[in-house]
Amino acid sequence: MYDKIYSAVQSVDDFVWGWWMIILLLGTHVFLTLRTGFIQRKTIMKGIPLSVSKEEGADGEVSQFGALATALASTIGTGNIIGVGTAIALGGPGAVLWCWLTGVFGIATKYAESLIAVKYRVKTPDGRMQGGAMYALERGLNLKWLGMIFSVFAGCASFGIGCATQVNAIAEVCNTNLGIDPWIVGVVIAVLTAFVIFGGIKSIASVCEKLVPFMALFYVIGCIIILGINHEYIIPTVTTICRLAFADQGAVIGGLVGGGLRYAIQYGVARGLFSNESGMGSAPIAAAAARTKNPVRQALVSSTGTFWDTVVVCLMTGLVLVSTMLKNPDLLSTVDNGGQLTTMAFSQIPYFGPFILVVGIITFAYSTILGWAYYGERCVEYFAGKFGLIPYRVLYIAVALIAPVLALDLVWLIADILNALMAIPNLIAVLLLSPVIVKETKKYVNNLDAVDDTPIPVVETGIGNSKK
Repeated sequence: MYDKIYSAVQSVDDFVWGWWMIILLLGTHVFLTLRTGFIQRKTIMKGIPLSVSKEEGADGEVSQFGALATALASTIGTGNIIGVGTAIALGGPGAVLWCWLTGVFGIATKYAESLIAVKYRVKTPDGRMQGGAMYALERGLNLKWLGMIFSVFAGCASFGIGCATQVNAIAEVCNTNLGIDPWIVGVVIAVLTAFVIFGGIKSIASVCEKLVPFMALFYVIGCIIILGINHEYIIPTVTTICRLAFADQGAVIGGLVGGGLRYAIQYGVARGLFSNESGMGSAPIAAAAARTKNPVRQALVSSTGTFWDTVVVCLMTGLVLVSTMLKNPDLLSTVDNGGQLTTMAFSQIPYFGPFILVVGIITFAYSTILGWAYYGERCVEYFAGKFGLIPYRVLYIAVALIAPVLALDLVWLIADILNALMAIPNLIAVLLLSPVIVKETKKYVNNLDAVDDTPIPVVETGIGNSKK
């Protein structure tokens, strides 16, 4: 029975991640890159400095860095470690290049979706900021029904991409390396998650501000050590990735088998989206809560999330894994999945390798659980009102509790499908609102201290959220 269910879900996943979705996603990235005048060039010089600057006297619930940290918490997750390994295992080493290109061009999409999230955000009567694709669709395009569809898909996706896959990954790594029973992991994660998410965005942002810099630096140092160990294979790794990214089915280069052009693109793009979430419309939900003078400032800050997540972290993971494969071709026959490939790579570090991997996966996954809990809450509140928050939190914690015993391969497939389904309404929003994005960019990109004095409407959340 399970095999039949898995086969059916796999068929759906293959359809939603067919060429049409790949073209839509990459096409939107390229289109917005051109429409925004290659906004990527502003990422390092303006976006990164803005992300650590203080924003005084502006509307919002959390700092710009707090919003970015919350978004990074959800994006820098197991997709950066196990996800990249899975892309390589299914699509070949060439998938790394497509994953990286998705990040480079995805910076423009993350910028665009965050801009409209801030521009069309609203304030609840109790002073909380609400924003995201659902409000951009409703207020910017008068397509509230599509905003409802997005919020439903995103709310459901939070249980998969944000919770089940992450808890399952923590349970697996703790059981394999520390001998801890998966049920114990589920209970601990459920308790810790409940403690934080019941405090709202300020509590989540406070934890993420402290956790994200530590976990990212800790993991990157581990990757640098491995690349030092594999230094003789770095150049062959780069050439292998580039060649297999465009190779025909069954091509073999340097002892590695390419998954073929379609699978390299499919799994590279899918894991790239899963990792950096550019085009999904998730991170802008956090961006809408930031204190910012104008939409462009926070959009630039949010776009740096894709830079750090994919252009830096995912790339380093890909180089680490492929260089390890080239160095140890005889061991590849013992590797069945991305998780085992990652374990093999980090085991090269004497004594501390498994520890770095365990800490990396636990911190990456737990931060994702917190970030997606916030995304899910905002989406549930959009279509069900604030009375839906408590039931959602209880269900989210329940999923965390049982996730260690779920079939991870099936959960990953379902998460992939939901990612695509929530991306579609969001991509419609950024494409149809691209004239607004261009106008706002021209207005503020060279005058970032200008204050947007457009009043933020006060609305009730839920079905009647159009009422001021």
